[in-house]
This record gives sequence, C-alpha cells and structure tokens, in this order.
Amino acid sequence: MKKAVVLLSGGMDSAVVLAIAREQGFEAHALSVRYGQRHTSELDAAVRVATLQGAAQHKTVHVDLRAFGGSALTDDIDVPEAGGAGIPVTYVPARNTIMLSLALGWAEVLGASDLFCGVNAVDYSGYPDCRPEFIDAFERLANVATKAGVEGAGLRVLAPLLRMGKADIVREGLRLGVDFSATVSCYRADAEGRACGHCDACRLRAEGFAAAGVEDPTRYAG
Repeated sequence: MKKAVVLLSGGMDSAVVLAIAREQGFEAHALSVRYGQRHTSELDAAVRVATLQGAAQHKTVHVDLRAFGGSALTDDIDVPEAGGAGIPVTYVPARNTIMLSLALGWAEVLGASDLFCGVNAVDYSGYPDCRPEFIDAFERLANVATKAGVEGAGLRVLAPLLRMGKADIVREGLRLGVDFSATVSCYRADAEGRACGHCDACRLRAEGFAAAGVEDPTRYAG
C-alpha cells in the first residue's frame, strides 16, 4: 500500500483530509504539531480522529513557536471575536511552512511520496499560507530540496479541500463517515474541547454546518 503523511490538527478540515487519503488507498501516517498553541484540546482531538479513522500511526512533534510569538495563538494577544480586513492576528508566522517541512522529513524516512494537508482558500481566515500559490511553491521546494525529489520519483503536496467551501467540506466529511463531534476547531477551546462559539474558527465552522443543512455537533462552553 502506498504511504502518505497527513497533517492532522484535530480540526474538521484535517479530519476530512485524513478520510480522503484513506479512501484513495493510502496508508496514512498522521502528524500533529504541538507548536505552543493556546490549548491542547485540538491535539487530544487529533488522537481521537487518528484512531477513529484508522491511521497507520500518529505522531505528535513539538516545535515551540511561543518563543517567537507574534500571533494571538502563540502570544499574549487577545483572540478577536470576528474577522476583519487583512491578515488576522490569529495567523501564526510560518506555521504551515514549518508543519509541511516536518511532514516532508517524515515522508522521506517512510518512503512516502505524498503529503496531505487541510488548507482551504475559500472559506478561511485570510492566511497567506492557505493559498494555492503556497502549496505549489512548497511542492516545488520539496522536489529540489530532498533526496526523494532529486533521486526518487518526486513528491506531491495534496490539498484536496483547497477550493472547497466549508459547507462542501461538511458534506464530504459526512459522505466519508467523519465523526465531526470528535474534532475541535475553536481558537479558544477549553480543556474539555468545548468551543467558545465566537471566534473566527467557530463562526466559519457553524456557517459550514448551517449552509450544508446539517446539525452542528460542536460542543460549546456555557
């Protein structure tokens, strides 16, 4: 069975991507990153999702981006309750570049040619590292910076949700049997994984379920 590394945050998008990789016949090796985010309940969710969806293995690696800060998710900056113009303060500098680089290193060790990630350029928060240009650029980098790219068959960076809206992602997840109640998307989730219901991530998630005409299984605090 062909192998793939799947970035798994514990949120709804990455859970759907893992299910897509499995449907496409990949032996999916799930990778989560503890990067100093405000809470770890999403990492607890990643463990649940990896188990429920039959990942071949699941690793969590540690990279402390709080050492740099600069984001409401890794610094003492308030998480806004609504999106605004420009790139929001919840953008974590270089986060997706770092995560894909870690996935790339593991893929080389595993002999995997495919990296899956859950970035989305339709219903998203305006992050520059969720755009098609970023995915294309990283794939080019992967193929010039690695032994697998230079001497092997080449590497692919796959972002199957890139051009899907949140409602479409919800529908795709339901088709694939994803248990969305096991996922956590909120920027301010509590220790039990209950969502705040007000941040940008909560808003986008709720709008996706509403637009899909599906009951929202999210557990909210309060």
